[in-house]
Amino acid sequence: MQNKVLVIDDDPEMTDLLSLLLKTNGFEVLSCNCGDEGVQRARNESPNVIILDLMMHDMDGWQVCSAIRKFSSVPILILSALDNPGTIVSALDAGADDFLTKPVSSGLLVSRLKTLTRRVNAQDAGILIPVPHVFI
Repeated sequence: MQNKVLVIDDDPEMTDLLSLLLKTNGFEVLSCNCGDEGVQRARNESPNVIILDLMMHDMDGWQVCSAIRKFSSVPILILSALDNPGTIVSALDAGADDFLTKPVSSGLLVSRLKTLTRRVNAQDAGILIPVPHVFI
């Protein structure tokens, strides 16, 4: 099963570049260039993971992340040119699961996405962690 990635970035060149990279690495890719559409696609298309830019025109990434968190626990990886610690903390506090700074190596990005999707797929498969003396 291919993992579905939703890329939300207001720069069409960035979404095209990420789409090419991710498809080459075996991901199914959905992309959009505005926050409102990203929220709707996250709701309607059930991606396995989302790559989200912070600096967008209609809705910024913090707003998009908060909106998606109201209905989904899909992993969200922030990919942003902003790199100060306060920005990273605020994005994680808004509900993001991971944060990478642009420019980023393609290998690191793909590795982080695989890690996030592996966790989700393990949860979906119902893998249980045995805990002694716990009965449900």
